[in-house]
Amino acid sequence: MSGAQQDHFMDILTRAKEKLLAEEADRASQLQENDASNLPDPLDQGTNEGVFHNQLRTRDRESQLVRKINRAIDCLKTGSYGYCEACGCEIPIRRLEARPIVTKCIDCKERDELRERQLGQ
Repeated sequence: MSGAQQDHFMDILTRAKEKLLAEEADRASQLQENDASNLPDPLDQGTNEGVFHNQLRTRDRESQLVRKINRAIDCLKTGSYGYCEACGCEIPIRRLEARPIVTKCIDCKERDELRERQLGQ
């Protein structure tokens, strides 16, 4: 991967991380504002708790995505970005453009997914 391509992916990953962190900060302030214990009606409390639960799940998914982005950034810094962690072959640029946080080539990923389906995991 050329230096220009590395810079390109670093820019993509950094912008995605900054966006997620900003959204996470907004969501954290919303979670604090939406305190269900202040609502007198039990139905309102239940609805608010459902919203709260969904916001927590979204926050967890975004935190996991930030960790994957950090891992990809670390790989860029060490020179291992763009190589499959399973077989070591180079991941095509088109795949990295579509999903910059991928760690496996399409063949290894499909093999993993097939194995998961067969094992029911």
